[in-house]
Amino acid sequence: MEEMPMAGSPQNWVPCVIPSWGAWEAMEYVFINEENRKEVTDFIVEHWLSAEMVIRGAIVDMTKVDGIAVLEDKKIIALLTFAVNGDVCEIISLDSLTEGEGIASSLIEKIIAAARQKHCKKVIVITTNDNINAIRFYQKRGFDMVKLYHNALDASRRLKPQIPLIGENGIPLRHEIEFEYKLTE
Repeated sequence: MEEMPMAGSPQNWVPCVIPSWGAWEAMEYVFINEENRKEVTDFIVEHWLSAEMVIRGAIVDMTKVDGIAVLEDKKIIALLTFAVNGDVCEIISLDSLTEGEGIASSLIEKIIAAARQKHCKKVIVITTNDNINAIRFYQKRGFDMVKLYHNALDASRRLKPQIPLIGENGIPLRHEIEFEYKLTE
């Protein structure tokens, strides 16, 4: 198994070649560091409309989280942000500008490898009840649905009132769902 730099490391991973738009192109995987932090923050704000995210009733400052960016022609095309707390690695966000190319899946593989290296026992992620694509995506990659935070978005809206009442696919945005990928048995 290839040696992976630890979370927050300014080192770059060796570029990984994956298919894209029917051709093979080199994509570079890099950890968030001081040099790319502004570009990462701009990407987050563009896709989440804010540098703050609310998870389980707490505000997460996205300008301070660790993450792995996928670059193509020096531009971010995908981003996974995470935080390690004790023996738990939590995915905070995952965004890919293209679907069906395996980029988000490769980021999941990288964060699982990094979490193992940091001796984490599990990787968790929380999504909302309206995010059918995420619910499907994580389960297909071995994550198990372990908790439902019923009406969690009520508390989240008190902290961030701009969270809409209606989410993707016209589904009322009410609950948070936690998925878990166990690294140890």
